[in-house]
Amino acid sequence: MLPLGILRLDTRFPRIYGDAGNAATWPFAVRIRTVSDATPERVVRNRADGLVDAFIAAGCALADEGVAGITTTCGFLCLHQRTLAAALPVPFASSSLLQAPVVARMVPSGRVGILTIDRKSLTPAHLAAVGIDAATPIEDAGDGHLAAVFLGDGRELDPATATAELIAAGGRLLAREPGLGALVLECANLPPYAGALRRALGVPCAVVAQHRDGTTLCARFHISICR
Repeated sequence: MLPLGILRLDTRFPRIYGDAGNAATWPFAVRIRTVSDATPERVVRNRADGLVDAFIAAGCALADEGVAGITTTCGFLCLHQRTLAAALPVPFASSSLLQAPVVARMVPSGRVGILTIDRKSLTPAHLAAVGIDAATPIEDAGDGHLAAVFLGDGRELDPATATAELIAAGGRLLAREPGLGALVLECANLPPYAGALRRALGVPCAVVAQHRDGTTLCARFHISICR
């Protein structure tokens, strides 16, 4: 089976088991290429301005290495889904947000919510780029530990604190929008916490990558392009 290519942001924070940027997360072979200068600040808050060509070049290099398809470690790259997919010679899936319209059709309420690392930066343009209803409710974990690590590129990650912040964020979202049938986790660093979120909140959580979970975006993506 051909490997999956992963375009990883230029970060120093820990990528624990389950994070899309950790090769051990995946139940199949992957090739990871870091995109120089693609910091969280530039990609999340500055819309990857000036970096699209670098992502294309890195993606083409992965294609030359023989990957079957390419994904990324930052859901905010969904803004450039069409541009990157058109430029790369293999299939490209930018973000777990690509799942949101499909997941919405699968749940009884027909409604999903999004948990993200930075709600203010996830604009209507990002949602429109991957076919998500602009009215889809969004919540983030606030300005605490997770933001310091994943946006501030901190060197230390406390999974217990991260889990607590995400459960609190999911609780706020469900309290505000009680009819939601599922949550989509925008951030490719959040899959390690999906199980705890499901157990605490009682709703499915769709992610880009999660070990041993065949329902994730990239597991389906990889199967569809490799078999």
